[in-house]
Amino acid sequence: MSTFIRRRGLAAALCAVGALALVTGCSSTDPGTDAAGTGSGDKIQVTLITKDPNDPFWVSMIDGAKKEAEASGVQITVASGKDQTDSDSQIQAIENAVQRGDKGILIANNGPAVNDAIQKAKDAGLIVIALDTPTTPTDLVDATFASDNREAGKLIGQWTAGSLGGQKATIALIDLFADKVVSIDYERDQGFLAGMGIDVADPNKNGDEATTGTYSGGDYEIVCNEASDGAEDGGRTAMEKCLSLNPDINVVYTPNEPAALGASQALKAAGNDALVVSINGSCDGITGVKDGQFGADAQQYPSKMGSDGVKAIVEYAKNGTKPTPDAGADFINTGITLVTDKPVTGLDSIDSTAGAASCY
Repeated sequence: MSTFIRRRGLAAALCAVGALALVTGCSSTDPGTDAAGTGSGDKIQVTLITKDPNDPFWVSMIDGAKKEAEASGVQITVASGKDQTDSDSQIQAIENAVQRGDKGILIANNGPAVNDAIQKAKDAGLIVIALDTPTTPTDLVDATFASDNREAGKLIGQWTAGSLGGQKATIALIDLFADKVVSIDYERDQGFLAGMGIDVADPNKNGDEATTGTYSGGDYEIVCNEASDGAEDGGRTAMEKCLSLNPDINVVYTPNEPAALGASQALKAAGNDALVVSINGSCDGITGVKDGQFGADAQQYPSKMGSDGVKAIVEYAKNGTKPTPDAGADFINTGITLVTDKPVTGLDSIDSTAGAASCY
């Protein structure tokens, strides 16, 4: 059993309290809490809602938020969807936060289906902050803490183009969703293509780019756009479909590491050693870079997203100040780093040893 799979299993066990299980981070529920979420003991209440309960990315975000909540004397409740397609559980968690009288909500949203619930929370006086995944529209929430997903895609695209050495790029695009449009999905996909030097047509839409043409190093062909739902089994099935269309694929873009692992399994079964690139930078993903499963990984910092989000709600509760987006952006950037053991000249990166020091 690989380290990747063992760690995923451990994360799942730690989080198997249920899709809507609630985890109190700093104290038991205070029955005296008022509608402002500060209560008789001035205890600020915050709810963190993640996409699913199992992925190490969300476990790290929860850990960062809980540590900051403890340091700040904040009461935190954690909830999630069953998986990255589950909006209903997130909506219920938002409604619970409003009923409980929380001061604010931190949410990695599972798509536009949660928009109405977010607006109702804001109308009720809560500050709502998006983590990792911007809402559509972005100004639905009061602020967003995220890494630059388009930049993350661009970095692994530039690495791929540089690594091919002028070879034709026969590309499989493994995306997140087929049934809904989420910004994190098209930003990563379109960022990757732009990084390769491919004209993306509409940068906010997957799949409308030309299927053949030239990239910065030579010719390209896009064989497929297949959805994975960000899951290992989805990535494997998507890759199998792509290989059935063209067994000579030599570049595989994946939106996250579970999908990348599934794609790698399908490639191995087919005897194909295509370059696989991904985004997230978990310890499992960095191990994938180290052992050669993945050529490059764009590392994000979800623990910082969680801790910065809690800090922002505390600041708002104390003085009414909301976070300000970075200059020229509509979010606060929490950082991104390219991790590879096969660096490309002119492209900044760190190796898997350095990546392991910052992984989750």
